[in-house]
Amino acid sequence: MAEFEQWEREYGHDGSYEFVRGRIIEKKDVKQNEFFLIRFLTRLFAKTAAYERGDELTPEMDSYVDSVRKRRPDLAYFTLEQIEDTRTGNRQKTRFAIEILSDSESYQDVLEKVQDYFDAGAELVWYVIPEHKKITVYTSPDFSQAYKGSELISAAPVLPDFQFRVDELFA
Repeated sequence: MAEFEQWEREYGHDGSYEFVRGRIIEKKDVKQNEFFLIRFLTRLFAKTAAYERGDELTPEMDSYVDSVRKRRPDLAYFTLEQIEDTRTGNRQKTRFAIEILSDSESYQDVLEKVQDYFDAGAELVWYVIPEHKKITVYTSPDFSQAYKGSELISAAPVLPDFQFRVDELFA
């Protein structure tokens, strides 16, 4: 990881990158249609008790898995304690990650990311699939459920008051 961080300081300032088992993976810039999804989610999060406590749902923040894997979810949830702990140089891991499926991602890429988040201790991963106006919710690397239309989606137990109808996200 130290080698990657050195590379990132020297050369990685022109983009966003993940580091997975020795591979540097460039993250594509957020597209305009993805911006509206991120905006909806972050504004909704601002109405939660977690936000009132000082927690954050933040875009493109590093989430460390272990010494050879660092992911950068489209949105990652961090508690105030985790945020303050970063001042001491401690690397943080998200408990709740939200990814927006991009055109360049394969099914294998999705499975690897989901596995990495759970390996790091995540309790919940959402994969937003804009093309199908659907969200796949992972509660473990091996269990997922898809939500669409007027179905209610919730980030419980991590964020019990973070919920909405899926069609509201895509309105």
